[in-house]
Amino acid sequence: MTLLARNEEDILDAHLAFHLNAGVDFVVAIDNGSTDGTTDILEPYARDGCLDLTRDDRDLDQPAWVTQMARRAATDFDADWVINSDADEFWWPRGGSLKDVLSAVPARFGSVRGMWRHFVPRPPGEELFAERMTVRVSNPGTAENSPYSPRFKTAHRADPRVTVLGGNHRAIGEDLLPLRGWYPIDVLHFPMRSLQQCREKYLRWWQVAPSVFRIAAYDADRDGRMREFYESYVVDDDMLEAGVADGTLAVDTRLRDSLRRLRAGDQLTFADDTIDESYLSELSALANTDPRVLAQQKTEALETRLAALEGRGLGRRRRG
Repeated sequence: MTLLARNEEDILDAHLAFHLNAGVDFVVAIDNGSTDGTTDILEPYARDGCLDLTRDDRDLDQPAWVTQMARRAATDFDADWVINSDADEFWWPRGGSLKDVLSAVPARFGSVRGMWRHFVPRPPGEELFAERMTVRVSNPGTAENSPYSPRFKTAHRADPRVTVLGGNHRAIGEDLLPLRGWYPIDVLHFPMRSLQQCREKYLRWWQVAPSVFRIAAYDADRDGRMREFYESYVVDDDMLEAGVADGTLAVDTRLRDSLRRLRAGDQLTFADDTIDESYLSELSALANTDPRVLAQQKTEALETRLAALEGRGLGRRRRG
């Protein structure tokens, strides 16, 4: 697994412990100038021999740095598969370990996709984020001003010439044919966990790669409305009850329960995962944002229109 982290002390230890018990053998990490406890969390894993740590305080260049780490995974660490992850993502295999899922990929395919499953912020508390954040968005929609857009993330076979694109959504390589339409991994995503974390994250990404949502976050902070902006996404108990009732929210305790098992000294197990009620609708929303799927839909619509025009022309000729 590659990992690019900055000021992620609230989630980082859980991220590493989870993946190293879910099938990941080794982590290639860059600490991009963290000023909190992130470095102190990474260093013991490096001393234990399961993580390679580089500290780089330069301005962030995510695609280049992740590409560098992914190539090193192939050349320096003898990887078979590489998962390019952010600290707020937990790659949950839908049956078996990550190794089991990836070993099932036919040899002619070089990459496979995981589907983002977004978790919402909850009222603040002293406990670990995963104890509070057990509410998932069931209909992420496609609005550009939302932090819950339907997207996929990519795991790929190790390749010393791979290029990882921005956001780790795609990996490009001569032998990395993607296996489309199958999402055997849920990428449990916790993008907003506290007011301070939200502010720092999105102001930083506004500078690196502006988007509609990041610009909205920047504008809110500039106008002194950042708390109001963040709290507009916090789901309280009343909102949770209404969201579960209308199908827009779902309670999902997978990560919370797995971290509890690890703290108790138990091993993680990934039995065949049931398809929750929102899975297919989220899959449909994801497919509808895939440019290849959209191109195919436009082609089919054009063919339908041409067939209709040809039919009308034939009818006129018959009447003539």
